[in-house]
Amino acid sequence: MSVRLYVGNLPEELSRQELEAVFAEAGDTISTKIITDRKTNKCRGFGFVTVKSDEEADAFIEKFNGSVVKDNPIKIEKALPRTKEKGDEQSQANAPASNTGSGKRKGGNSNKSRKSGGAAASGSDLENVQPDPRWAQELEKLKQLLAAQTTNS
Repeated sequence: MSVRLYVGNLPEELSRQELEAVFAEAGDTISTKIITDRKTNKCRGFGFVTVKSDEEADAFIEKFNGSVVKDNPIKIEKALPRTKEKGDEQSQANAPASNTGSGKRKGGNSNKSRKSGGAAASGSDLENVQPDPRWAQELEKLKQLLAAQTTNS
């Protein structure tokens, strides 16, 4: 079973061959992909590396996370699985709360929530949303700091 790894904080000028050269000592068992902007064809700052197993993935992360590529320390972590856009309520609940993209979405049904519901989510929906597991510890720390501030006031 192959494991897909997210590689973040890549410089704009990076090519796929340069990224492969960075990871060359990991062997030929990996494949790389850089996500590029459609208009400028420059790196959008992230890409993916696929390795063959979980053990290789863990070793790869341990070895290369924080490595410097063209003056940028890269971040490597296991990629989240792709989510389906249509009708999959579970993927909707796991989606990020803010849309920081270009505003364009694939598919024509992106305005359903605005047309039908008014508010984006009711109180009970917010309680069911789970935080991204990669940021759960930081979120918990922020909650504790906020609780401490409100009790001190």
